Amino acid sequence: MSAELPVELRAGLVAESGAASEERLAQSVERLIEAYRSGRPASAPILASRVDVAAYAAYRMPATFAAVRSALGQLAGAYPDFAPRTQLDIGGGTGAATWAAADAFPTLTGITVLDQVGEALDLGRRLASGADAPALRSATWQQWQASSVAALPAADLVTISYVLGELTAAAQAELLDRARRAAGVLLVIEPGTPAGYERILQARTTLLGHGLTVAAPCPHQDDCPLAAVRGDWCHFAARVNRSALHRRLKNAQLGHEDEKFSFVAVAPSPALLVPAGRVLRHPQFRKGMVTMQLCRSDGSAGPEIVSKKHGNLYRTARDVEWGDAWRSVSSQLT
Repeated sequence: MSAELPVELRAGLVAESGAASEERLAQSVERLIEAYRSGRPASAPILASRVDVAAYAAYRMPATFAAVRSALGQLAGAYPDFAPRTQLDIGGGTGAATWAAADAFPTLTGITVLDQVGEALDLGRRLASGADAPALRSATWQQWQASSVAALPAADLVTISYVLGELTAAAQAELLDRARRAAGVLLVIEPGTPAGYERILQARTTLLGHGLTVAAPCPHQDDCPLAAVRGDWCHFAARVNRSALHRRLKNAQLGHEDEKFSFVAVAPSPALLVPAGRVLRHPQFRKGMVTMQLCRSDGSAGPEIVSKKHGNLYRTARDVEWGDAWRSVSSQLT
């Protein structure tokens, strides 16, 4: 899936980056990438300065927006009656997930962003002030610590994106417990790495144990079939079109990047249209044949082959993308 950053957000990021030299921003980007890739829980805020916050927004907001927007697209497909009016974004930083939610759900009227870094909240507030969506312009930006014992405010949609990896295992469990109590629907996103998938897998298991229903991406409520497959893990990709600034800060040549992410969305047993299958990789196209890796409603995963002999089904399969819902050929032909 390709996600286009809202025009006003793209313009705001360019304007905000002008407060520091590109050399300083690039140095900060390099340090931040190293910190996030280390996989170690943070003992202090990773965003340690205003330059760090500006650098983070310039290089990470587009990717986070794309990942969250893609995950919300899968959620909306499985839960078409979901029309949230309120969102709580936990550890939301500069607010990428709120922009994605406002784009996915025009019904939003109230947004609250919680984060420990005041500079990140300030920047998020400034960016949101130029948004077209009224819910973004009126959003509440509140300083918050994961260790806080205060109850989280209830919301129709609660998002936790790229946060769990910064916490200890005990803190992750505590945050998930508090978040699921506050949420109508809870969306948790982590990097699409084996480690990120493991955190999502643990979150999924925990949330299912509380009686919640997986709305996306899984087409079933059973154990993940990839958990037992060496070298494989469930993740998806969202294509991000890079701005000129984005390319320079990351010293990148391509005009796009594919943000890999793992996620789970859970709800308290709503009326879901859970797909009969989910495409787990880019489909492979050969002459007269489409091969896709499919997670199925019976809890299994494996290849699905659609050939020309399947007629219209084959023509439809040629347009299928990674992350799309797809019913097995046998079920569609009966």
